[in-house]
Formats: sequence, structure tokens, C-alpha cells
Amino acid sequence: MGIFGRISDIFKANVNDALDKMEDPEKMIKQMVIEMQEAIAKATSALATAMAQEKKLERDYNNLVQGASTWEGKAEQALKAGNEELARKALAEKARLDQQAAQYKQMYESAAATTAKLRTQVEQLKGKLNEARMKESTLIARNQAAKAQTQIAKQVGNFDASSTFAKFDKWEQKIIKNESEAQAFTELAEGGSTMNDEFKQLEQGVQVDDELAKLKAKLNPGQ
Repeated sequence: MGIFGRISDIFKANVNDALDKMEDPEKMIKQMVIEMQEAIAKATSALATAMAQEKKLERDYNNLVQGASTWEGKAEQALKAGNEELARKALAEKARLDQQAAQYKQMYESAAATTAKLRTQVEQLKGKLNEARMKESTLIARNQAAKAQTQIAKQVGNFDASSTFAKFDKWEQKIIKNESEAQAFTELAEGGSTMNDEFKQLEQGVQVDDELAKLKAKLNPGQ
């Protein structure tokens, strides 16, 4: 299959179908763009060769035409000199070059048509490549978004809400229990401090009474 047939097949492929069938659509799309770039490089090289051949045939044709004209001039020169035989030989050479020129004209015109066709095809391929590059980024972005959406859907599907919230409830109850125990220990600690304070106050009161009695005895020795 030729270069242009290969490119035609690439662009006729259904992109959505490729995305469905290929394991990695992104790699497939990138590979298609790479193949197009390679095909364009080959087509451009073929075009350059065709253009070179066209130019060579054009030069050869022009040289033959110029040569025929030169021999015609020599024939005229020979006739003016009265040498008809030499003039006939010059015209025979002109006829030979005219015949060759006619053949080269056909080859040149055919080469020119081929070059024009190749040039048009290369331009079309370049346009398709630009289009493919724009689609490449869009399709890859769509594929990545689809992957992310699938991943999210899987996560949501694997999430057991009832089980998760049951665990939340379990740990909440444990925390409530810990809070209750902390509050109870705090109240006990505060209660212990109050009784100790009362005993201290009681001891302090007894000491004060003793001091008061001593002071009264000192002031009233006879009593």
C-alpha cells in the first residue's frame, strides 16, 4: 500500500471505535499522529525528488529546443553560402533534435502533472496533520476525564456508608464513655479536696480555741 493509501486508511478509521477497542487510546492516538508525521516526511521527500526530475526534464527539453534552433540557423548559413548539401545535413540534425524535444516535452509535462498532484496531496496531509494534532489534545483530555470519572465511580461504589457510619457510632460511644469517666474522676477529686479542707478548718478552730483559753487565763489569773 502506498503512502497516501496508508494515510487515507488512518483518517477513515472511526476514532470512537478505536477508543472502545484499544487498551490505551492515548497511545493509539499518539501513534496515529506519529505515523502521519512519518508519512508526510516520506511524501515530502517524494515530492522533492519529483520536482528535481521535473526541473531536469525541463532543462533537457529547453536544451533540445535550443539545439534545434541552432541547427536551423546553421542550415540558413549554409544555404547563404551556396552549400545546399551542408544545409540538408544541418536540417536533418534539427529534425532529430525536434523529435527528441517532442518526446522530452511529453515527459516534462507528465512530470509536471505528477509534481502538482504530489504537492496538492502533501498540502492536504499537512492540513490533516494539523487537524489531528488539535483533536489529539482534545481526545486525550476526554479520555483522562473518563478515567477519572470511572475511578470516582468505583470508589463510590466500593464505599459502604452503613458500615462506615456504624464504626463512627461505635467510636462516638467510646468517646462519650471516656468523657463520663473523666468527669466522674474530676468530681471525686474535687470531693476529696472539700473534706480535707473541712478537717483543716476543724483543726484550725480547735487551735484557735486553745489560744483563746490561754489568753483569757493570762488576763484573768484568779479565775
